[in-house]
Amino acid sequence: MQWYAQLAWLGDRVATDVLIETDGERIVRVESGVPAPPDARRLTGLTLPGLANAHSHAFHRALRSRVQAHSGTFWTWRDQMYKVADRLDPDTYRTLATAVFAEMALAGISCVGEFHYLHHRPGGAPYAEPNAMGEALIAAAADAGIRITLLDACYLTGGIDRPLQGSQLRFGDGTAGNWARRVESLREKTQKAGLSHARVGAAIHSVRAVPREQLRAVASWAQEHRAPLHVHLSEQPAENDACLDAYGMTPTRLLAESGALGALTTAVHATHLTDDDIGLLGTTTTGVCMCPTTERDLGDGIGPTRDLAGAGSPICLGSDQHAVIDLFEEARAVELDERLRTQARGHWTAPELLAAATSNGHYGLGWPEAGRLEPGAYADLVTVALDSVRTAGSVPEYAAEAAVFAATAADVRQVVVSGREIVRDGRHLLVDDVPAALAEAVAAVTKDA
Repeated sequence: MQWYAQLAWLGDRVATDVLIETDGERIVRVESGVPAPPDARRLTGLTLPGLANAHSHAFHRALRSRVQAHSGTFWTWRDQMYKVADRLDPDTYRTLATAVFAEMALAGISCVGEFHYLHHRPGGAPYAEPNAMGEALIAAAADAGIRITLLDACYLTGGIDRPLQGSQLRFGDGTAGNWARRVESLREKTQKAGLSHARVGAAIHSVRAVPREQLRAVASWAQEHRAPLHVHLSEQPAENDACLDAYGMTPTRLLAESGALGALTTAVHATHLTDDDIGLLGTTTTGVCMCPTTERDLGDGIGPTRDLAGAGSPICLGSDQHAVIDLFEEARAVELDERLRTQARGHWTAPELLAAATSNGHYGLGWPEAGRLEPGAYADLVTVALDSVRTAGSVPEYAAEAAVFAATAADVRQVVVSGREIVRDGRHLLVDDVPAALAEAVAAVTKDA
């Protein structure tokens, strides 16, 4: 297949008249400044690598608008989230996640990191197939045409030295050993089935949810399998306070002493950090996933993104609870939030933010061969319109800035994932009516809630 891009971001520049040849799932040739072959498919606008949504909880999409109706805190929001969690089973979860992943595809997302902790039946009893919920998510990604890293989360306690209770009972495996055996089974089954769109990684829900003595077991499993390891880190000051009270150290220091930091690890949020925490994350090249639309929606705070990047931590992006699904909004928020915090401009360039949304995110999800327009990379192409009401007037010299600081998910016109076109002219080719699918799936799990 030959694709001919009017403009394409090649990592260090925006090039014009770019021929992109693909063979199966991979790019085999990229050449700029050449005439269009007669049979090439034209891509009008700015073509980017596929976007990576590095942090998602698919079922949180059902909370959109409902949790904005009242004031409250992160903890009152969590109570509403648990009500939705109680409604889900493998069938309803697959239906909902398919619609959510289709919404992501329409937004230019080619790969999602699904931070998955909804493992068992209400009350905690396992399904006949212990990984039925995880398999539903993997199937949903295939239905929507995107790749997935299922980040299976170890979640053992309802707080430091507190048992799981109520809705949380669905999340737990009892011990890190039980968790590891279940996840290993899912990983082996996924590989044997030849599901090339899916990889299985690990997650520590938080230092609140995994006791100190079991953190190392989760980290060791991820290291043994060279799998990505993600962890919610210092999202709330209350988490830091509880960790200091219980262990005499910050959550970051606790993870470091448990062997959980490193190049395969991504810390999610990392909002409330000390200078020592920033140094620990940076010197271990631990990635950091920022989710600005969630962090501001929940009143969490503004994370020290520039300091983290300067210390050595690659920054990636996630839509987390899906207040919106728009990685352009997440990307520009990293810069705009820094401006609010410092009352100064110019912390992040458009190319740096595009890297956060593409190559950095794919690396953090265990797909280092994705997120770039170059031979050997996955054939993931996302074309953003430069003639919409938001982007009209853009010139090639500033096309990257137009995408980051003006475009929205609604400006995505074409999406190719692993060489397969899944969005054409802003329409999903696999899920006929994404808004209707979302409305129906959300209604099924929120009715009378």
